[in-house]
Amino acid sequence: MDETSERAVGGITVAETGGTTVAYLWGEIDEALREQASSAMSRALTRDLPVVLDAGEVTFIDSTGIAFLIQFLRVGREEGLPVTLRNAPPLVTDVLQLLGLEDLFDAAELAGGAVGGEDPVPTV
Repeated sequence: MDETSERAVGGITVAETGGTTVAYLWGEIDEALREQASSAMSRALTRDLPVVLDAGEVTFIDSTGIAFLIQFLRVGREEGLPVTLRNAPPLVTDVLQLLGLEDLFDAAELAGGAVGGEDPVPTV
């Protein structure tokens, strides 16, 4: 196995920042992260705190990644939790617009913006 195949190319990390749960998405968000995405959603939504999906470090997203964002949003809101998308790069917003899904998220959420002022506390 070469060095490239051993290295993770994307991931989702859940952390608490003040009174908010933040799911940080980084790298390639695709089918390879399906199990990790499911686990992150479960951890984030059981905390009964507002949730932020921070996509600032996403370098690639496919239909599975977009489906994750939408599922996270819908399940969170069904549970009565506010779910927002923050720091979405053009590659994410362009796909949402192409699919006609940009209205699921506020324009302010898609443009970026900070949530909380404390350093995140990683969760397991």
